[in-house]
Amino acid sequence: MIRKMGIVWHLRIRMAAKGMFHTSDLQPLLAERGVHLSREQVYRLVTQEPQRLSMDTLAALCDILDCQPNDLIEVQVVHAEVRKTADQSRRAAPAVRRSTIRRPELS
Repeated sequence: MIRKMGIVWHLRIRMAAKGMFHTSDLQPLLAERGVHLSREQVYRLVTQEPQRLSMDTLAALCDILDCQPNDLIEVQVVHAEVRKTADQSRRAAPAVRRSTIRRPELS
């Protein structure tokens, strides 16, 4: 059986609760705490669920937003338990589509 876990990222909600509505509000506050991220990295941190998050960044966010890690990250089951059957393991691989690249004639 496979049990797939995921997270719900509440950073944007926590920022709004503190009156921070722009991703650019967060960058200097992180820098004050020794976390130097580019504008694009901060934007992705706020708008997408992070796949990897350093403990320094998490600690800085908790300090800035006066919250605990559980306030930012909610762990939940993404897919219910799935039992693999013999049929699922024998499915054919998808067909490969071949393409040809042709060079223009050299004059």
